[in-house]
Amino acid sequence: MTRRRLLGLSLTGASAALLAACGAPSGSGSTRVLPTDAAVQAAEQSRASTGRTVRASLSAAPLTATLDGKRVPTWGYNGAVNGPLLRGTVGDRLEVALHNALPQETTVHWHGLAIENSQDGVQGVTQRAVAAGADYSYGFRLAHPGTYWYHSHVELQRDRGLYGPLIVDDPEEAKDYDHEWVILLDDWLDGVTGAPDDVLAELSRGMGGMSGGGSGASSGSAQGMGGMQGMDMGAAPSGGPGMGSGGRYMSMGSTSDFLGGDAGDVKYPLHLFNGRTPSDPDTITARPGQRVRLRIINAGADTAYRVGAPGVKLTLTHTDGFPVERKEVDAVVLGMGERIDALLTVPAGWTPLMARPEGKMGLALGLISTGTGKRPLPAALPSTLGGTVVDGGQLTSAAAVRLGEKAPAVRHTVRLTGSMMAYDWGINGRRFSMDDPYAGALEVRQGQRVQIDFVNTTTMWHPMHLHGHTFQVGATGARKDTVIVRPGQTVSVVFDADNPGQWLYHCHNAYHADRGMMGVLSYIR
Repeated sequence: MTRRRLLGLSLTGASAALLAACGAPSGSGSTRVLPTDAAVQAAEQSRASTGRTVRASLSAAPLTATLDGKRVPTWGYNGAVNGPLLRGTVGDRLEVALHNALPQETTVHWHGLAIENSQDGVQGVTQRAVAAGADYSYGFRLAHPGTYWYHSHVELQRDRGLYGPLIVDDPEEAKDYDHEWVILLDDWLDGVTGAPDDVLAELSRGMGGMSGGGSGASSGSAQGMGGMQGMDMGAAPSGGPGMGSGGRYMSMGSTSDFLGGDAGDVKYPLHLFNGRTPSDPDTITARPGQRVRLRIINAGADTAYRVGAPGVKLTLTHTDGFPVERKEVDAVVLGMGERIDALLTVPAGWTPLMARPEGKMGLALGLISTGTGKRPLPAALPSTLGGTVVDGGQLTSAAAVRLGEKAPAVRHTVRLTGSMMAYDWGINGRRFSMDDPYAGALEVRQGQRVQIDFVNTTTMWHPMHLHGHTFQVGATGARKDTVIVRPGQTVSVVFDADNPGQWLYHCHNAYHADRGMMGVLSYIR
């Protein structure tokens, strides 16, 4: 199947036409008969409905942000680095009008949501990208409560500021907290040391093609950076030893024992907490003894974050929107795309909520103030967050959302392949191509219990994300849509195939995905 054919049929906006286009021979040579448009619509109509509609507008456009006191050109939604908070209640219909004022095409993906397939926002699979200067309307029901987010799904646009939080409230959920803090974490270089395309150009040459000067970087963009807080120029003490050398953008020696080896590929000069650097941290106020619900979202492209408050325990309550058996920890690690909800009981004085980039240098920081004490300086904060540390994939699902016991009807093995040497990431040895996005597709049928075994054959960790579904890690693990798969590790996930369509799955490292670590989960009849 050619890209021209697929995208041309997507122009109609009809699921039936799109699904018909996808019914070409698969990579195995068999003819696939895909679900009807009626089946796709029936799944959407089966979701709970309040009868209410929540409307919002997003304008994707160039902007100039102020980061650490410096003017930085980038792209974002509605004139800001962080897009607006979108919020509704389970059963509401969310309608979002997108205007594309960027100089190139774009889409919006609704990360973690089970929605109607044509609304998923994947260029070349569920829709044709929205052209520069054009408008597009998304609309779908909010099926599950929790912490979610939205972002561009066109190439490397997410490694700018094209993302924002999306919260779905559950009116029946007990409110056992006094304040809520929605937190977006991000690794940042756009307009500071270069642009995402510059990074990819250097990474694509592989380890054998590095040079100290980089390629295509904006001249002079790294000048005058000596005083910036949260600078990331190599490996962090908490992540293990490393020199942090390499090319202009490639990070060599950034390692993490927690992640099982290499921590990431890219050197980031800044790490943001709700669009702010540690020199001007996002700050909330509370009274001693009050509880704050943290809704933490890792919007980064290449960086896991270890989040904690020194001397203060976090009680983890949800991961990727779904409740877990509560666990008290000193810190939690989030891979790119993951979300964690946690409760924090506020002590007197100032509480620094730190997000240390796992295995890299730097800091993202927010503060809680009770109106007493002395505000902490970023340079005086601990360089590590130790004690009990977990990630969301190591938690246990709450009994209320745990999948019932059922033997998988179909099992797929997904080998994560590639290396830093050639920067040739892929699935089962195949690099994804939009010229034939369904080559090697994982085929499932509606109603099946599906098991996917993610087998990591590489020396890098990968946060693997599945669109349109929430899976369960193992027999009793957390319900998630994004899970960390460490080097040499196999992570088995199960889910019920209850949302027909064509769904992308991929590594949520933006650069690994761009270089080929993607595939399609394809419903057939």
